Amino acid sequence: MRATQRLLRALVSEELRRIPVSPTLHINEMVHSLKGQGKEIFHFGFGQSPFPVPDVMVDSLKRHAQQKDYLPTRGLPELRLTVSKHLKREFGIDQFSPESVMIGPGSKQLLYQLFLLFNGDIMLPSPSWVSYYPQCLLAKKNVKVLKTSKDSNWHVTPEELERQCQETAQGTPKMILLNSPCNPTGQCYSKEELVELTKVFRKYDITVIADEIYGLLHNKGEQVCIASVYPEKTIIASGISKAFGAGGWRLGYVAIPPALSEFLHTMDCIASETFSATAAPIQYASIEAFKQSKELETILQKQRKILAGVGSYVHKELSEAGVDVLAPQ
Repeated sequence: MRATQRLLRALVSEELRRIPVSPTLHINEMVHSLKGQGKEIFHFGFGQSPFPVPDVMVDSLKRHAQQKDYLPTRGLPELRLTVSKHLKREFGIDQFSPESVMIGPGSKQLLYQLFLLFNGDIMLPSPSWVSYYPQCLLAKKNVKVLKTSKDSNWHVTPEELERQCQETAQGTPKMILLNSPCNPTGQCYSKEELVELTKVFRKYDITVIADEIYGLLHNKGEQVCIASVYPEKTIIASGISKAFGAGGWRLGYVAIPPALSEFLHTMDCIASETFSATAAPIQYASIEAFKQSKELETILQKQRKILAGVGSYVHKELSEAGVDVLAPQ
C-alpha cells in the first residue's frame, strides 16, 4: 500500500503537492459535514454573503435560462457596457470603456490570470485574503510581503512600500494588490492614504490591482477606489459574490486601463484555452446587478446598515473581552 502511495504521489508535481486546499473552502466543507451530523455549529470561517440574491437578478436568470450558446471570451458586450457605466457612476472613473472590461467565472479566476501573466515581483500586504499568496505560488511568482500593523490600521504605508521597492532588484517590474475594504481586517483606505501611496507607485512604475469585491459594502457607502487617484496603472477586480449575494453564480470582472491593454489580449488567450466563456444565463442576469436602480440601491443601503450593526456589536463584545481589535469600516 505504501509503495503504491509513493508511486501515486510521484505522478503529481511536488510544487503543487505543497499547496493546501483554500482554508475558507475547507472550513466551509467541514461545517456542512458537521451540520449534516446534527451538530450545532457557529460558522465564522467562510466569507459568504448572508443576504439573498436580489429578485431582479433571479427573475432575469429565469428569463435567460434558455441561453445556451458560447458568448465572446471577453464577455457579453451588453454586460461589459453596463459594468463600464457602473464604474463611472459609483466611483467617478470614466477611463474604462466596455472594451477594457473582461468577464470571468468569478474574480478569483481573473486574479489568478493576472498573477500568471505578470512578468515581475508581486507585493502582498500582510494580513490579506488567504488565496492571494497560494495563487501567486501556483503562478510561480516571486512574492514580497508588505508588513502592516495596528498603528497603521493594517494598511500598507508609503515607508514600507518604499523599503520593499528598494530591496527589489532594480529594473524588476512590480505589482501590488490592495483590497479595500479589506478581508480580513475590515479596514478601508482613505483618499489621503491612497494619494500618498500613489507617489511611490509612480516613482517605481508599480502596477496595482484594486480588489473592490467589498467596495459597495463600505458601511457609509463612501468607498474610494485607488483607480480614482492612480488611473494609469490600476486594474479593478470585482464581481457579484458579496454585494449581490451571488457567490455561487461565479461571475466577476476586471477593468484594465489603456496603458495595460496587452494584459487584456493575454487574458483573452488564457481564457479561450481554459474556461472559454462565463455561463451565458449568469451573464445576462448579472446585467441587472450593475444597472442604476432604486431597488438595488435600497437593498445595498439595508445591507450596509445590517453589516455595520453586526460589526459594531462584535467589536464591542470583543473589546470588552480584552481583544485588541479595530472597529470595521
